[in-house]
Amino acid sequence: MFKTLEELIAVIRQRKVKVSSTEESYTKKLLNNKKLIEEKVKEEIAELIDAIEKNTNKVHEAADVLYHLMVFLEANGIKIEDVMNELKKRKKK
Repeated sequence: MFKTLEELIAVIRQRKVKVSSTEESYTKKLLNNKKLIEEKVKEEIAELIDAIEKNTNKVHEAADVLYHLMVFLEANGIKIEDVMNELKKRKKK
């Protein structure tokens, strides 16, 4: 299950460093435009909240939030590994 997230992170990182052809991927476009990815994260979170309130498309919207959040973190130099380590530190024994 978490392998899918690891694969997504790998793809995002590949798109971040890979010199793209004339046709940019959506991920690359988001990585190169911090204002756009910020707007997308806000939009997707609002859509998830709306979906939960209406009890529709919750899983679809949650997937959108996770994808856009991963891109947002990477675009801003925040490694998911560091986030996971921070969460681990907060774990009560």
